[in-house]
Amino acid sequence: MPSSINHLTDSKQCRQRLQLWIEGAVQGVGFRPFVYRLATKLGLSGWINNSSGGVTVELEGRTEALNEFLRRIPRDKPANSLIYSLRHRFAETVGYERFTIRESDGSGDRSALILPDIATCSDCLKEIFDPDDRRYRYPFTNCTNCGPRYSVVESLPYDRENTTMRIFPMCQQCREEYENPLDRRFHAQANACPVCGPHLELWDKDGNVAARNDDALLSACNAIREGRIVALKGLGGFQLLVDAGNDKAVKRLRRFKARNEKPFALMYPDLESVRNDCNATDIEIDLLRSRESPIVLLRCKNNIHQPHICPAVAPDNPNLGIMIPYTPLHHLLMADLGSPVVATSGNVADEPICIDNDEALVRLGNICDLLLVHNRPIAHHVDDSIVRVIMGRKTILRRARGYAPLPIQLNHDVSPALAVGGHQKNSVAISCGNRVTVSQHIGDLESLRSYETFHKVMTSLSKLYNFDPDRIACDKHPDYVSTIYAAGSGLKQIEVQHHYAHVLSCMAENELDGPVLGVSWDGSGYGLDGTIWGGEFLKVDGTSLERFAHFRTFPLPGGEKAVREPWRTSLGLLYQIFGQNLFSACKIPALSRVDPNTRDIILRMLGRNVNSPMTSSAGRLFDAVAAITGLCRTASFEGQAAMKLEFEAEKSDTNQTYGFDLKSEKESIMINWESLILEIVNDLQNSKSASAIAKCFHNTLSEIIVAMANRAAMKKIVLTGGCFQNRFLTEQTIRRLRETGFEPYWHHLVPPNDGGLCLGQLVAASNGYSKGGTNVSGHSR
Repeated sequence: MPSSINHLTDSKQCRQRLQLWIEGAVQGVGFRPFVYRLATKLGLSGWINNSSGGVTVELEGRTEALNEFLRRIPRDKPANSLIYSLRHRFAETVGYERFTIRESDGSGDRSALILPDIATCSDCLKEIFDPDDRRYRYPFTNCTNCGPRYSVVESLPYDRENTTMRIFPMCQQCREEYENPLDRRFHAQANACPVCGPHLELWDKDGNVAARNDDALLSACNAIREGRIVALKGLGGFQLLVDAGNDKAVKRLRRFKARNEKPFALMYPDLESVRNDCNATDIEIDLLRSRESPIVLLRCKNNIHQPHICPAVAPDNPNLGIMIPYTPLHHLLMADLGSPVVATSGNVADEPICIDNDEALVRLGNICDLLLVHNRPIAHHVDDSIVRVIMGRKTILRRARGYAPLPIQLNHDVSPALAVGGHQKNSVAISCGNRVTVSQHIGDLESLRSYETFHKVMTSLSKLYNFDPDRIACDKHPDYVSTIYAAGSGLKQIEVQHHYAHVLSCMAENELDGPVLGVSWDGSGYGLDGTIWGGEFLKVDGTSLERFAHFRTFPLPGGEKAVREPWRTSLGLLYQIFGQNLFSACKIPALSRVDPNTRDIILRMLGRNVNSPMTSSAGRLFDAVAAITGLCRTASFEGQAAMKLEFEAEKSDTNQTYGFDLKSEKESIMINWESLILEIVNDLQNSKSASAIAKCFHNTLSEIIVAMANRAAMKKIVLTGGCFQNRFLTEQTIRRLRETGFEPYWHHLVPPNDGGLCLGQLVAASNGYSKGGTNVSGHSR
């Protein structure tokens, strides 16, 4: 939005006409009734309408009133609105007699922002719990200040006929609210009531209706109390609910979802119950009750596991992923239950969440006992977002409900392009001017259904914004599903190296142009030298890039199998030090657990370099150390080994570090971890605690980053990649960088993991970052 507005300066106070074009999140947020009320209060005539680009306003009145209007638009705008651009000009008067709200104009460029779904406001909450209100216990209550947005919109402008609510004709009372500019439901596109709106049904696994409306809700509550699994159709898709205190039920859900140990998210009835169980900071509480209402990772208190949170919810994890009710349906359900429930995505492993009732019967019928469904169609699947507070501000780990599809505002314009992200935690992005619209979380592209959802999201974004790109950006990995899609798209294909995209992503959201030193640490990314990268230090300045430094490479015996079995990764790492004498020279408990036959096979693989790709990955280094210390031999989900190492480090107060060496190579610096690993082995042989070793390991990684920042002599240090989901590592590194005079930057608008790749890819594709330096961005087609 412009920093200043040129006001009218006519001292004679004659009538004039003022035309305004306002862009941003100004549809579906009560912006038109706000303008109507303000204009009529100031005695101005004219009109306002929604357009494909935002809202258009024309006003006539005296100079003083028009100046006051211009001052109050940005100051008093609705809380949920965002103004990105406000342009105005003056013209001859045409004689408007009163102020009106005109029909929407769907012509022109589609640049109006679609607001994410918004958590239930306090006014609607009062209504659903007021026995005298006509919306008492109505689970689809909403107004212009809250409720579904992105999950129901099908095209722009944001009017009811362009949403999935068009199939519900409003009753007389709802129509009067909808058409009254002074009512908070004026043009609330999802406006409904028990008479005319969506309704609930409880289905058995065969699709038979067991109950309707409030009886369905009450029966679902009883089923959860009895230990049964209920599939609930929420705002952007299905959730699977089960009593969080019922160990047998939670384990049954794990078995059905093939989810062995990965923590489940929880929904708590209210903030008071959250405070009873968790040490939540003010910032974390604010996030829980924000309009986005995400899942927030909180440190749980020591005594909460019984009776209402069983250990199977988050095995061996000191944190809980917690949200509070964000729709009227959830508020009613949780008020009736009065205790936490597991609320996990309604899907099976590696598939997107279900959004259709009949689809849920097929896909979730073998998991749940009952389905609590409704008949409001979902236009776009939207998972629950996940955030973690790092250094006093939110870091989004999964960007979906509440945040998507709001754009990322850049400090420069970019050319129209589509970016298709990576293979895991996929999201896609499109560009328009200086805005990049990043889609909701799609997930891992491991199945046909995931690919179909990936394709559907791209198609829907293109339709919503009438978007026609001339180029497509993707990862350099030739076997990624997203890269294969890009190759067959017919568009000019731009391949962007994985870790470079991570750095550009973090730079973009922090509005950095460079020079920066990007610390890009994750599990894996396709390297330009035939190895798997993941422990990278990249110099980025304008359109040039240099791979300044990286970790020493080591082999992964078994390739992808080593990712699921960190003990294999540890053998590859130790083999680089001890060679074929590994098992005789290195006497640590973790090695004694390896079967003798397996030892021989692994040593032959490593000796002959068979199925043992080389990696510089910091993520795999975490895995190896977790296995060496005995904290995690096998992993049932991504990042499990690193998480266990982080949790263990938090138990220690040591400030000690291990050693490391820097070796200047022809084109970059190699960070040798050998002395670090040897000291860990020595500590284990001397019975040093795993927590002290884990803390020393984290401390050392932070010191490596400080050392490389000093070597690079660059002020701005960008921390990105999946490893920086680790709060302990990130906060320790930020503190050390600041203590030594550097300026650290990290993520808060898009995830540090691969969910943020598409933003970096799009910036690279649009601005020619491949010029000069190391060739990290290749063009084909």
